[in-house]
Amino acid sequence: MNGSNLLARLVACSVILGVARAVTLEVREGNSTCIKADLSASFSISYNTSNTSTTVQVNLPDSTTVDVDSSSCGSEGRPVSLVGVFGPGHTLGLFFSTNGSVYSVDTLSLQYNLSDSTLFPFANSSDVVTVMTNSVGMSARLNTTYRCVSPASIPVGGATVTFSGVRMEAYMTQEDLSPSESVCMADQAFTTATPAPASPTTTTTPAPSPTPPGPPEQGNYSVTIGNDTCLMALMGLQLNISFNSLSQNKTVQKVVNIHPNLTVSTGSCGQSISTLVLTHEGNTNLSFTFTLNTTSNKYHLSGLMLVADWPDMRVSVSNSSLSYLASSWGRSYSCNSEQTLFIAEAFSVNTFRLQVQPFAVTSDQFATAEECQVDQDQMLIPIVVGAALSGLVLVVLIAYLIGRKRSNAGYQTI
Repeated sequence: MNGSNLLARLVACSVILGVARAVTLEVREGNSTCIKADLSASFSISYNTSNTSTTVQVNLPDSTTVDVDSSSCGSEGRPVSLVGVFGPGHTLGLFFSTNGSVYSVDTLSLQYNLSDSTLFPFANSSDVVTVMTNSVGMSARLNTTYRCVSPASIPVGGATVTFSGVRMEAYMTQEDLSPSESVCMADQAFTTATPAPASPTTTTTPAPSPTPPGPPEQGNYSVTIGNDTCLMALMGLQLNISFNSLSQNKTVQKVVNIHPNLTVSTGSCGQSISTLVLTHEGNTNLSFTFTLNTTSNKYHLSGLMLVADWPDMRVSVSNSSLSYLASSWGRSYSCNSEQTLFIAEAFSVNTFRLQVQPFAVTSDQFATAEECQVDQDQMLIPIVVGAALSGLVLVVLIAYLIGRKRSNAGYQTI
């Protein structure tokens, strides 16, 4: 058995066991280390067979190595990048940038080789597929280690990359990860603060709470591939998030309306996964992932991720286990009423006047809508009231006719 076949079998065993092991990858230039990452990663990849579309779960094996030719510390004008290679032609790439005080993963790339029959049995193609995304949400202050123990799922084309247990640093000035850490939002949400010691009672005047914004304006968003629109969405969006304010040194709540005229929509469309990415004012990315169950022909909002770079903080929070906005393939989903989508402990999204269709869009038009339960209940109320009033009118009319008949019966003809 040659080395590549053995490696493929090891990867296949990892998939079957469902264990994503931690991998340590390091990019060096000369005697210096510029990137080091300890992380676990898994991939959900959809591909076509001769009869249907299927999805496989692949874990990043602990035999992954750094692709020296593709990775770089930034010399010769190349981007600072870490590219891990595993199996026959599979790679995971992280490409970094910095603004002088913060470094971020600008681009995440995944390359997979469909000719690998161990991972992609009965694939109807032998292509090497490369998918990328710029909505990653990994950032940290320079000279600190980015840490995120919580799982974070990132849609990448027709695949999803899920990271967990990440400790990583780029633009390093030392040989090992910095002891100072920048902790992701998902980890902060589950950190219990140590109560401050009791202090003498004093009379203080609480700071006035900021006036919450009114209902957001409805935006018209779409994803277009070539000349064809493959995803459409009409909705007003309002973000509700609690975070640790750096300037106020306390937890505050922020309500942000997404303004359509300040928002750019991008994304991707696949047979079973479609993604809508909204970039608001250049500093807020909101990514919606819709998943289609090809067996039941039902789709739903399965994932939502927020990445924001605000003056008082940086936000990165996501959830890939959602079940909102469910409808049938070939139909749109509609909810005129306000509804709240709970994403994480410290983050939710309010939607207003929403209609969305992530699959089977034809002629740039929404298909027949399946309405949310709240709208159906609100339509039912006037029907019930109308029926009750009609019944009351009918009762009064019958009583009147009976009374009139009895009155006429009291007179005799002379």
